[in-house]
Amino acid sequence: MPEPTRIEDLRAALDQRLFPTVGLWNRLEGRPRTTSFERALRAEVRDPLWMLTRQWQLGEFRGTDAGSPVTATYSVATSVPSRFRPGSGAAGTLPTEALPADRPLEAVAERRALPFAFGPDPVSYDLRLIIGRRWLKLLGPQLGLKHLRPTFIEKYRIALPEPAVDADTPRTADQQVWSTLQAFADRRMDGYALYRHIKADNGKASDGISVSGPARAQLDGLGARLVAWFDDLFDQPGGDATWDATRLEHRFSIAAAPTGTEKVLTAQEFPGGHLDWHAFSVDPGTPLGGTTPPPAPLNRTVFPAPVRYSGMPLPRWWAVEDGRTNFAGVRPDSTDLAKLVFLEFALVYSNDWYQLPCDLPAGVLASIQGLAVTDVFGQRQWISPAGSGQDEDWQRWSMYTLDTIGTADVPADLSFFLPPTVPKVAEGAPLEEIALIRDENANMVWGVEKTVPLPTGEGRRGSEVVAEILAHRRRFVPTPAPDAPRAPIAYQAMSVVPENWVPFVAVHVPDSDRAIRLQRAAMLSVIDGKPVRPHTSLLREGIDAGNPYFVNEEEVPPTGTTLALAYRRTRWYNGRVSVWLGAQRGVGRGEGSSGLVFDTLVDTAHP
Repeated sequence: MPEPTRIEDLRAALDQRLFPTVGLWNRLEGRPRTTSFERALRAEVRDPLWMLTRQWQLGEFRGTDAGSPVTATYSVATSVPSRFRPGSGAAGTLPTEALPADRPLEAVAERRALPFAFGPDPVSYDLRLIIGRRWLKLLGPQLGLKHLRPTFIEKYRIALPEPAVDADTPRTADQQVWSTLQAFADRRMDGYALYRHIKADNGKASDGISVSGPARAQLDGLGARLVAWFDDLFDQPGGDATWDATRLEHRFSIAAAPTGTEKVLTAQEFPGGHLDWHAFSVDPGTPLGGTTPPPAPLNRTVFPAPVRYSGMPLPRWWAVEDGRTNFAGVRPDSTDLAKLVFLEFALVYSNDWYQLPCDLPAGVLASIQGLAVTDVFGQRQWISPAGSGQDEDWQRWSMYTLDTIGTADVPADLSFFLPPTVPKVAEGAPLEEIALIRDENANMVWGVEKTVPLPTGEGRRGSEVVAEILAHRRRFVPTPAPDAPRAPIAYQAMSVVPENWVPFVAVHVPDSDRAIRLQRAAMLSVIDGKPVRPHTSLLREGIDAGNPYFVNEEEVPPTGTTLALAYRRTRWYNGRVSVWLGAQRGVGRGEGSSGLVFDTLVDTAHP
C-alpha cells in the first residue's frame, strides 16, 4: 500500500491548487456572555398596551370563573341481555328463549334453518355426505361396530336419479351435478336422513338395525353424539327464524334489566351484515320475562383528560399551529348541518371537552346513574345528561342513545348499548342472489334469481341453470311444431320470459281499497304449460305448505333491492367458532325490463 502524500508547505499548496482534495473552513460557535437565561425566558413585551388592546378585541376579558375539572365520580348500572325473541309481534304471540352467551349476537339474529329439500327434491348433498361420513367414522373398529357400516349405507341410501324422469330434472340437467351424483350414489350414506330420524322423528340410531342389546345401546349413544356434533357445527334456530319475508329484513328482540326493571330492545329493520347499537330501539310494550338480575353498579373516581385531535387550535396565542389538518378547506353548504356542527366543535369549543375512562365488557346495556365533577376550586358540580327530556321533543339532541318505539309522550331513554358483536365476519360465496326490480313497462315487480343453489351445495348463475333445465326437458317433452304461416304477420298473446324471473303482482291489502301489496305469482312453462316454481329458498317462502307469499309494496323502491344468502363464519372471544347461514339485504341498481308484452303482431316467414 503506497504511503500518503506529505504536504510540506500547506499555504503554497492551497494557493497553487496542487492538491484539489485539501479543503479549509472555519466553524462559528456561539459563546454566551453570561450563565443566566432568566431574561431570555421572560419573553418581554415592549408594547403591553398593544397586547391589552388585542386581548380586548378578541374578547379575552369576557372570561368566567369556571375551573378546570380535576376528578369525576360516576356510577354506571350494567346488565347483560339474557332473553331473546325472534320477530316483533305482540306479547305472548312468539316464544322467547335464553340468549346464548357463547356466540356473537349476529349468529343468533341471522341464523336460519339449513335447506335440505325443495319440496320433494333433496338438496344440500354436500351436508348430507358430511353427516354420513361422520357417522361412519363413529362406527370405528374401537367399538366393534365397523361391520355395521354397509348396513347403514343400505338403510340410508342415496338413490341415483333417473335422467329420463321429468321429476329428476333438477338433479340431472347440470352435467357437473349429474357426474357428482353418479360418483357417490349407492356408495355413500345419507347422513341427514339419520339425523332427521333421531332429532325430528324422536327415533333412535338403532331403529331397524339387527344388533344385540349392548350394541343397540352403543348405537343410540353414538346417535345422540352425532346430533350434538352437527348442532354445534352449524348454528340453527331452535324455533322461528328472525327473517321477516314480507319486510325482507330481520326482526328480533332482546331483554336486559340494568336497573332491576326489564328493558326490551327491538331491532325492527336489521338488513343483515354488521350489527351495532343503532339497529335497536327501546320497546316499551312487549316484555319478554325471565331476565337475570343486574350486577352491582360500577362506581369509579377518575381523572378527566382534555380531548385532543389532529388540527386542534392551540390554546396559546403565540403558538404556531400545525398545517397538516386544514379545517378551512371544508366547504359546507347551508344544509350540511353535520359539517357545521363538526366545525363548531373543532374550532370554537375545542378546548372545552373532556373525556372520562369507563371500561365496559362487550354485550352490556349501561345506564349512567350519576356523574359529579370536582374542579380546581374545590367546587362539586352535578352533571345532568345532555339528551334528557321527552323522547318526542324535536329540539332534544343526543348521540349513541336509543330511541323509543311509538309516539307516546315518554321520557327519553339515555341507556348505552354495547352489543355482543364482532368486528369482522368471514362470508362465503353466495348460494342465492336475488334482485327485486320494478318493471314499469309491464307494471310488475320481478324477482330475478341471479344465483341459485345446485343440489350439490354450491351456487351457480341462475340464467345458466334454467337454460340447462329447459334444454334437458325438451329431450323427452318435445315442443310441437308450429303451423305453417298463413299470413305475413301473426298474433302473439304473450312473449316469453326467462324461468329465473319470478313475477310479483299488485293485490289489495285486506280491508283496504287503496293500499296494495305484492303477491308472488308464476309464469307458465313453455314445455308443458305448468307454473314455474322458484329455484331459491328466499322466494319459495310458504310454497311447500301451499301458502301464498306477500311482500310489502314499499319494500321494493324504484331503485330495487337485492337479497343474498351465504354462509358466515366468525370466532367469539372464548375461542368458539360460529358458522351459520344468513340472509342480507342490499341496495338495487335501478329499474329493469323483462320484455314481457301482450297482444303483439310478429312477422312470419310467409312468402
